[in-house]
Amino acid sequence: MTKEPGWLPFLNDLANRADEISLRWFGAPSLPVREKPDRTPVTAADEEIEEAIRSLVQARHPELGVYGEERGISPGAGVARLILDPIDGTANFARRIPIFATLMAIEVGEEIVAGLVSAPALGSRWTAARGGGAYHGERRMRVSGVERLEEATLFHGSLAESRAGREGEENAAPLNLLALARRCARSRGFGDFLQHVLVAQGSGEIAIDPSVKPYDLAPLLVIVEEAGGRATSLEGERSIYRGTMVCTNGRLHDETLAALRGLTGGAASLKE
Repeated sequence: MTKEPGWLPFLNDLANRADEISLRWFGAPSLPVREKPDRTPVTAADEEIEEAIRSLVQARHPELGVYGEERGISPGAGVARLILDPIDGTANFARRIPIFATLMAIEVGEEIVAGLVSAPALGSRWTAARGGGAYHGERRMRVSGVERLEEATLFHGSLAESRAGREGEENAAPLNLLALARRCARSRGFGDFLQHVLVAQGSGEIAIDPSVKPYDLAPLLVIVEEAGGRATSLEGERSIYRGTMVCTNGRLHDETLAALRGLTGGAASLKE
């Protein structure tokens, strides 16, 4: 695959603007929040960031398409598009919890070639370009060398998400998340973007997202892969369009997927 470092300066410029907006709203005495039809929250900050990013894309790269959480898909003249989540962790943001980030990625054809996660309240930014490595700030990241589940740290989001896929999907499969957690040395409920970048930087070995959209995942796939890990759906597909994601250090990936599907002995579902 070709190296695409040329996109990162542009993504960093977009992230600088997004950070200005999110931090201004994060420190504001009041924050307008409403519920979308899918019952997830959206704030004035989400909408302002997406509007600002789309305007900058139009000014600097009008050929780019845009796929954003709040305004959907706008086709471009070329094969590349920006995938944008203006604030990942909106519920955290609305409750003044500093674990939130702007997520952006460049997709060319069906390949994510560059990605960025910017978490301004944490003072952190993670980036990757295909073939160019993954970085936390200026420090290059590598996944851990842990080879046994019994020595692994598992990250997860809500324990209530015991089924893969969006709530109400008839084909949603039960997850054996609790059984997997019992096999690991420790588990922590960081959730959202943070769990995946922690795997990429070697701070843990497994991150589970059973119910997500493409804009929640796009930069995380390239960041984890460029750090030497693996990122797939629960079915093992290398795609951001399957509604689930499991990131690991690579060494534990197949065993993790099998355990989540109950294909190992002693599995017990969270639904029990």
